[in-house]
Amino acid sequence: MNYEIRHMHAEDGKRVIEIFKQGIDGGNATFDKDAPNWENWDMTFFHVCRWVLEDEDETVVGWAALKPMSSRECFKGVAEVSIYLHDSVQGKGLGTVLMKKLILDSEEHGFWTLQSGIFPENEASIAIHSKLGFRTVGTRERIAEMNGVWRDVVLMERRSKVL
Repeated sequence: MNYEIRHMHAEDGKRVIEIFKQGIDGGNATFDKDAPNWENWDMTFFHVCRWVLEDEDETVVGWAALKPMSSRECFKGVAEVSIYLHDSVQGKGLGTVLMKKLILDSEEHGFWTLQSGIFPENEASIAIHSKLGFRTVGTRERIAEMNGVWRDVVLMERRSKVL
C-alpha cells in the first residue's frame, strides 16, 4: 500500500479527532480523557507544522502536529510533538516517516527544540524518537493519575543541529 504525507486542512479535523480518540482509548498515548472538538484542537496547536498521512484511498490514517511548550517569548522555538497513527497502520514504519517530515518542517519554521512526554509502556514511540535524534532527559515518576493508576512519563527532546 502507498501512503502520502500532505499538509493538514480543516476538512481533516473530524478524522484527526477520531484518530486522537483512538489513542485515548488505547490508554498509552495521552492523559486526556476526552478528545476535544476540532475548534479547540485547532486553537491548541501551531498552525504550521501540521501533517496528515493518507492511504491510497485518500483516507487519513495518521497525523503529526506541534503545540507550544509555553506562551513566553523566550520559548518560541520550543514545541511539543504529537503524532498519532490509526491502529490499522501501526508497526509499518509510518510513525518514523511522519516524524522525519515533522522534524524537517519544524526546523524550516524556526523551532530549535522538540520535546515529547511519553508513557514508558509506549515502547514504539520511544524507539522512533530515539532513532531520530531525541534523547531521554529523564522520567517524571508518578506525575499524574490516570484511571486510578499513577503513571510515569519519559521526557525526550531533540535539539536541532541546523538552528
